[in-house]
Amino acid sequence: MYLVFEKDKYRMKKTLPLWIVVTLTLFALLLGATAGTLMSRDVVFDQLSKYKDVLSLVQKYYVDDVDLQRVTEAGINAMLTQLDPHSNYLPPRETKQDAERFQGSYQGVGLEIISMSDTIMVSEPMGGGPASRLGILSNDRIVTINDSTALGLSTSAASQKLRGPKGTKVKIAIVRGGVKEHLMYEIVRDNIALHSVDVALMLENGVGYLAVNRFSATTYGEMSEALRNLRGRGMKQLVLDLRSNPGGYLQQAVDMADLFLSGGANGSERKIVYTNSRSGNFNESYVSKTGQEYESLPLIVLVNNGSASASEIVAGAIQDWDRGLIVGETSFGKGLVQRQWDLNDGSALRLTIARYFTPSGRLIQRPYDGKNRADYQKEAFARKETEGDNVSHLQDGQDSSRPKFKTGSGRTVYGGGGITPDYIVRNGDLSDLTRNIMRQDILYPFATGILDASGAEIRATYDADLARFNRSYQLSDVSWNELRTAIGKKGLKFDVKEFEKDESYLRARVKAYLARGIWGEEGWYTVMLQVDPQMQKAMTLFPETQKIAGFDKHYEEKKID
Repeated sequence: MYLVFEKDKYRMKKTLPLWIVVTLTLFALLLGATAGTLMSRDVVFDQLSKYKDVLSLVQKYYVDDVDLQRVTEAGINAMLTQLDPHSNYLPPRETKQDAERFQGSYQGVGLEIISMSDTIMVSEPMGGGPASRLGILSNDRIVTINDSTALGLSTSAASQKLRGPKGTKVKIAIVRGGVKEHLMYEIVRDNIALHSVDVALMLENGVGYLAVNRFSATTYGEMSEALRNLRGRGMKQLVLDLRSNPGGYLQQAVDMADLFLSGGANGSERKIVYTNSRSGNFNESYVSKTGQEYESLPLIVLVNNGSASASEIVAGAIQDWDRGLIVGETSFGKGLVQRQWDLNDGSALRLTIARYFTPSGRLIQRPYDGKNRADYQKEAFARKETEGDNVSHLQDGQDSSRPKFKTGSGRTVYGGGGITPDYIVRNGDLSDLTRNIMRQDILYPFATGILDASGAEIRATYDADLARFNRSYQLSDVSWNELRTAIGKKGLKFDVKEFEKDESYLRARVKAYLARGIWGEEGWYTVMLQVDPQMQKAMTLFPETQKIAGFDKHYEEKKID
């Protein structure tokens, strides 16, 4: 979970060994220096000299051989624990993976895979990618990669074998249900886009639904295209799903919020977010522009405990300007901005350099002093919130330590603990049995078995008509009883009452796996949104959304700009 300035990535000059560069930088920062201007260089080099002496003594005299890189990285990580929970060090491999994730592309074959029972399964071919173009399907099993067995490989190991430079080739053999012979493919690797918009759907009554999984370099462009598509299909109102979105680039969050926020009255500006730093070097203020296409589109934003950072910037701006309703569970509470310095061995330092504030002045960062990182993380998921209408934010006010702020219309909102929704809805009270079924991943292999046996029949019956599949497909009683048997074989304590209580949810989840196997993410979301209590509540709230946003005349007269 982090927020970075998209433009602020720097590579240090390769003039010193890694451990000296890293240690010099971190000691300077830890002791309060910024770019050598706030502290005497003598103090910095005194501390560096001390570290160098210790490292030299360890290297010379420690009883065993020492991996200096490992020791140095351990020292860096220990140092960063003295700062805040979001400053961290990324080893070279993690830095590369993170860059791919947030820059929006990598080079490979375009398959989402998962290791299941020592077998590499294709969970989804990425649309338009080289594997998809060759006809590789969801539920295919990869048995060899470049003539070497893929059996027993982890997801990570198989992924490394499938990735490679654009234009290079990789050979794979696939086992497909209903096909006797192995299917052989030679795939030419290409650039693969990593999408941050999971899905854009049209639901009933002109409601568009758009789910965003992170704020990468391509998010604004993806979202703009998705919104245009939904508007062309008749969208009159929108649910923006930021649940479990951990954040990403600050500018992308600003651009997303600006899609829905107009400028102020009489040419004045409306803040979206602003940042404050200790030295003032990283103080920034971001404002909305008038004239965006969706400024009067009725809007509901879904958040939960995993919505953090950039997600909270968007939700906070929408809430502070009474632009729409926030629905779900209180967000993570991460109000710190990181800046990344790339180091000369491919590793990186991601350091907190500022705090960000919502338009009303809220710092939504949860307190972290005196807490270890594990407890700090868990705390966000341990809240006991009462469901219901929270437009007046009375629940937030139960904690007297949280500072008060005012929205554009004068509603009271609170800082210091994430974004608390205007309507609090928990994401279902599933039984212990159902949670254990999901933890042991029983449903996905079970659905895979159905696709192996009946996938061709399901495809023929519904002829690519997802809406008809969603309306009419039902898991047979035979399959339902087979699922009970599969659960029993896993050794779980079977409680009939719990199983019957969650029957509709379990049936929907198996159905959603089948839909994903045929229609991809659109299939999954189409089915699962029907048993999603937060989404179902949101669908009833658009009249209230229009009222709070001032789209009715009576409320508009009272609205403060």
